[in-house]
Amino acid sequence: MDFARAVYTLAGATLLPLLPLRLWWRGRREPGYRHAWGERFGRYRGEPPAAVWWVHAVSVGETRAALPLLEHLRRAYPEVAIVLTHMTATGRDTGRALYGDTVTQAWLPYDLPFAVDAFLAHFRPAAGFLLETELWPNLIAHAAARDIPVYLVNARLSERSAAGYRRFAALTRPMLARLAGVAAQSGADEARLAALGARKTVVTGNLKFDMTVPEAARALGAEFAQRFGPSRRVWVAASTREGEEALLLDALERKPLSKDTLLVIVPRHPQRFAPVADLLRERGVPFMRRSDNGPVPADVRVVLGDSMGELLAYYAAADLSFVGGSLLPLGGQNLIEPLAVGIPVLIGPHTFNFAEASAGAVAAGAAEVVADADALVAAAAAILSDRARRETMGAAARAFHATHQGAAGRLWAWLAPQLEAAANAALNRSGRG
Repeated sequence: MDFARAVYTLAGATLLPLLPLRLWWRGRREPGYRHAWGERFGRYRGEPPAAVWWVHAVSVGETRAALPLLEHLRRAYPEVAIVLTHMTATGRDTGRALYGDTVTQAWLPYDLPFAVDAFLAHFRPAAGFLLETELWPNLIAHAAARDIPVYLVNARLSERSAAGYRRFAALTRPMLARLAGVAAQSGADEARLAALGARKTVVTGNLKFDMTVPEAARALGAEFAQRFGPSRRVWVAASTREGEEALLLDALERKPLSKDTLLVIVPRHPQRFAPVADLLRERGVPFMRRSDNGPVPADVRVVLGDSMGELLAYYAAADLSFVGGSLLPLGGQNLIEPLAVGIPVLIGPHTFNFAEASAGAVAAGAAEVVADADALVAAAAAILSDRARRETMGAAARAFHATHQGAAGRLWAWLAPQLEAAANAALNRSGRG
């Protein structure tokens, strides 16, 4: 083990006694963190599938983005099972909702040598696919030592993150060099990753553009629209992060919108549903929860979207969207989903997690950037009162989304020739070749 990774491992080992306490603490609000916690340390039960592809999707967005890759793997190699790993409880819940028992779900172990070695020894994957920016030095090194090719797919790396990696080049450069390949979302992502040490790189685009809006989501959106009131103008503040709801409510208090306007607030994390409800009560704001499952009275002007997996339906019921994580310097959340639905999008100034998609959507006339919460409320009022403008922006959103589809096909065209040998070796080992 090289010196930099040894120091990194030692630092991780010192935290080892605290990790179960951390899982227990997080499990107070999200019980999923207390499920199968032994897997975090490489303790997996049961007999693993004989031949395995391993796909790692840390949380909700990556789990959804993985869908087209999983579909290609299934079609090409129906005899090879898929192990889908996560780090967050919401990611695991999303995986269960999307894929059911068609995949084997597991927690990715902590990046400690004994844990990652146990994971790799148990599942013996033919190859691994890490979504977006999930880079773990020991995991990648131990996979390389076992001749397990690991690909970073749908890869993105902001300049801000790249600067952090450069500060620890002795650790990150060998890690990136051990990857079997990197399929980047954009040319800028590819250039940053290559400069940091990634060797086999290609640009395939963003898998999140390949999503389609399920009919079930549109149907639920129509149901929401009826509950909200067909004559009301509805805007969604989606994937909001801590502190943003207070900023938005402050701005609305300074400049209230018209009485026929309904705001739907959908916090990014389910553990924040209750704190946001408390915030609304403290402010004296009349509101309903989505979980109340009833029509929204005319005097209620805020709905709290306290449900998981229904964000597309909220968008489908809305005339306008604001995508959170962008009013504060948090990098922004996924604006591609409202673009796919075909509604205008507002974003704050902090969108480094979706820099290229944000810039492109703004240039296409599908999205607008607002400087702060007051500017957000002013922009929402202007767009909601102008039907022609909403229709123009909505059409631009649909066109922009359609133009950027096709990443899954490009990714598979690049991956397929490289996977044949790994798949054959796994099938031969299992006796199915």
